[in-house]
Amino acid sequence: MTFKGKKVLLFGLGILGGGVAAANWLMRQGARVTVTDLKTRNQLADSIARVTGTAVWKLGGHSFEDVDACDIVVVNPDVPIASEYIQYAFTQGKMVLNEAAIFFEEFARPIVAVTGTRGKTTTTAWTEYFVSSQFASSIAGNSSTHPFLNVLDRASSLAAAVVELPSFHLELLDRIRIQPEVAVITNLSRDHLNRHKTMEEYAAVKANIFRFQTAIQHLVLNVDNSWTDFFAGLKPASRVWYFSLRPLADGREGVWHDRDAVYFKSAGSVSKVLSLDDITLALGEHNLANLCAAALAAHCLGVSWENIQTRLNSLPKIPFRQETVFATDRLMIINDTTATSPEGAIQAIKRFGSRNAIFIAGGTDRDLEYSEWARAVCEYIKPGNLIMLEGSATDKMRATLGSWADPVPLYSTLAECFSAALKKAGAYSKSVIVFSPGAKSFEKFKNEYDRGEAFNTLVRDLKDKQ
Repeated sequence: MTFKGKKVLLFGLGILGGGVAAANWLMRQGARVTVTDLKTRNQLADSIARVTGTAVWKLGGHSFEDVDACDIVVVNPDVPIASEYIQYAFTQGKMVLNEAAIFFEEFARPIVAVTGTRGKTTTTAWTEYFVSSQFASSIAGNSSTHPFLNVLDRASSLAAAVVELPSFHLELLDRIRIQPEVAVITNLSRDHLNRHKTMEEYAAVKANIFRFQTAIQHLVLNVDNSWTDFFAGLKPASRVWYFSLRPLADGREGVWHDRDAVYFKSAGSVSKVLSLDDITLALGEHNLANLCAAALAAHCLGVSWENIQTRLNSLPKIPFRQETVFATDRLMIINDTTATSPEGAIQAIKRFGSRNAIFIAGGTDRDLEYSEWARAVCEYIKPGNLIMLEGSATDKMRATLGSWADPVPLYSTLAECFSAALKKAGAYSKSVIVFSPGAKSFEKFKNEYDRGEAFNTLVRDLKDKQ
């Protein structure tokens, strides 16, 4: 793949960093780059300031003429391939790529690829941490910290990469027939149906992560997830491994967690491969599942169980994922802003829920279903200890709770929610405040990270007053 001298239309600059990395990388390859975005120059000012080369800017809207004028279209993942402009590019025979596709084409080293509705970022981070115990490696694909094309710039110093692949990145990857050495699907649940329309379509996009693997490559699936049979039913050519929180059934190979250990089954033989201490066990069931997936993926890449064991006591903390941002003898505050679905919030409710726990929830609706979330709320949270931030999802959440929600306060700002939570926490000798929205945030924030930073600012103000 060559970009030198080619006219490249970067379709969507965005604000998270991936578009900036793509623009800079393309210009370093000698491409003539035009950037188009629905956002205006003022809205994109921070991103534009980080573009180091000379680009042509077509902001505040898109045009078919820009597609006609280019040789290659590079699509920001926030732009659906169903876009009329992207579909037009296909009809005109344009090469249409995204930054993930470029990375897979150019990296030329073993790749572990991780996808799933929940747990992607944690599983990616922990897999890379295990892999780095034995090989020079890097995370790639987290736009804010490890944009694909920034990592590609230092590929010569790496032996492997562990990449995070949301479904939006996977939409185009069937066109280049990606073949990661190890593919991982953490789980699948209802999400992104405003883009993928049906669960079956969503699952089919996720399956692009392993669709073109060969018999010498590996696929890691979650036995405990109901969509695993769908993926297995596609008859992957790769060797299939499983992870679980229960012993694996006959005929299935992989790992499972039981009490204070992880066990590995291969070729009919079972062995204890990891010992877990109390700190690791306290991470919660969802993180024990992530740990099993990460350890198995790293082992499939060639990392020894002994090396994995040495890293269990120093697993990296993932920002905004059940992250402890304040702790005293009387109060602990948890920022779980990346719980953007009911399933994510349920994990926090199960881990931290108690009569002394105060939860803040609510946000923007994406056609998600909240009945399981409501059941967890009623089981684990004391009536009156749930505080809600206004939003379209909040209306649905309150309706699902029924009369239980009658005493639940509703506020228009996060600051008001936090102030109310502090007041409630003051009634207990020991308490925890958990910000786990269970929804996206676009009605009040740029994204969940912007929301998380806003929450942390409120917490820092509290610290300053201590």
